[in-house]
Amino acid sequence: MSLKCHFELMATYNRWMNAKVYDAASKLDKETLHADKGAFFGSVFSTLNHLMVADTIWLKRFADHPAHFAALEPAHELPMPHALNQPLHCELPSLHKAREGMDEMIVKFVGETTESDFEQPLSYKNTKGEPYVRQFGPLLQHFFNHQTHHRGQITTLLTQSGVDVGVTDLAALVPEWQQP
Repeated sequence: MSLKCHFELMATYNRWMNAKVYDAASKLDKETLHADKGAFFGSVFSTLNHLMVADTIWLKRFADHPAHFAALEPAHELPMPHALNQPLHCELPSLHKAREGMDEMIVKFVGETTESDFEQPLSYKNTKGEPYVRQFGPLLQHFFNHQTHHRGQITTLLTQSGVDVGVTDLAALVPEWQQP
């Protein structure tokens, strides 16, 4: 599998899992959704919010890639979050709508990439303003891994609250083997 195909699968998985997690979260009452359950960002809602914050930060960085991905042009207009727990939305429906839009942007952006794009350096600053230059491909893998990490926390919190997210395995989206 090429890196491009791998990242397209990850973008599809990301969108699929986010839809499942938001559907499950919508079954919680407001008190449970916002209850601090001891996770790194506290509640289900705050962890969902953190993923939007982190994705915004990374997509704004990726928008400065030398390839100038057209699908990431809207990322330039997004306000840069100042903290990893900065509230972006107060209610789940508006956060969900923003998530759906972001997931579509991610799918389109990854669709624009080429194999050579993953080998290019990306210059960016971390949230403390420290400059970095790193290879783009591993940064994109980090982006997807970060989402998976926190969605794992969210699915645990949902399960502890009595809500089953269902199948979460990436293997569910891996196509059947076709003999070349």
